[in-house]
Amino acid sequence: MFRRDAILPDMAAGRASGLVTILVDRPTRRRGNVYLRSLRRQVSRLRDRRRLLAILLLALAGGIGLAGMMSRGELGGADARAYWAAVRIWLNGGDPYHPASPFMPYVYAPWLLPVFTPWALLPWDVAWFVWRGGTILLLLWSVAWAYRLHPLGTAVVALLLAFPTFANLDTGNINLVLVLLLWGARFVGPRTAGLLWVIATAMKWVPIAFIGILAPRARLNGVIFLAIAGLLTLATLPLTIVQFSVLFAFPRPVRLDYLVFLWALVPSLWLRPDPTWFLRPATWRAWARDWQAAIREPDILVARARGAFGLVPAPPPRATTPVATRP
Repeated sequence: MFRRDAILPDMAAGRASGLVTILVDRPTRRRGNVYLRSLRRQVSRLRDRRRLLAILLLALAGGIGLAGMMSRGELGGADARAYWAAVRIWLNGGDPYHPASPFMPYVYAPWLLPVFTPWALLPWDVAWFVWRGGTILLLLWSVAWAYRLHPLGTAVVALLLAFPTFANLDTGNINLVLVLLLWGARFVGPRTAGLLWVIATAMKWVPIAFIGILAPRARLNGVIFLAIAGLLTLATLPLTIVQFSVLFAFPRPVRLDYLVFLWALVPSLWLRPDPTWFLRPATWRAWARDWQAAIREPDILVARARGAFGLVPAPPPRATTPVATRP
């Protein structure tokens, strides 16, 4: 014997399902099923303890940075305001290297001022929002890209670099922007990559040490663009002398915020099968053997230098031949 109160809920559920089928067309239901499957797949990944730990570390790094920026409030953006004011002073015929208070002096190459001009023409409130917001979005993109390849490694590096990263976000210093330029150099053509590296190097000389992360042809283009940058520096030599005098006279604390440049190494390391290969003693021994072979035969060193800049294919490391012994 069937009970009426047991049948009614089933009838109501069937009517609701039929109503959804009528109101929602088939393509929408198909997209909804795709989203549900994707959601189930992401939820299943949360069972991985390493991924859970990575999420917790990233949340901790983000929380530290967010708390620091919120505590600073309106005091942030001093460095970005210096770039913004320098362009406006320069356009009005003033001296950006000796601005009036409360602005800090501009300490970069004079021929780089036009690079800031489109952004500096915005009102300060809008310019600061664009500067910080754009930097945060690009930083999140870089973290997401790295997380897809190595979740836990990305989380650990992000946590270790949390202080210098959010210190640059707080002041609006260009360090983090230069790091993101070096990131972009890994995903564009060789000419654009070389140009991005030169712009970063001309702003601050720290990125010159990162030429090794570029592709060989990008390195060659970077060297060519660096020579052009040298000519521009000579063409603006009087202002360049003023720039260096201001740069070395400006008091600076210990620059822990420069540690953020280590984030630029992540793409090159994460794209390798073994990201920590350079920490292994076997790698160091192989490097030592290669350098010894190159010192004994300079033609190997020349060939590798040409291969490093894409002029010729780089020769593979020579295998050490065991010495034959008498029986």
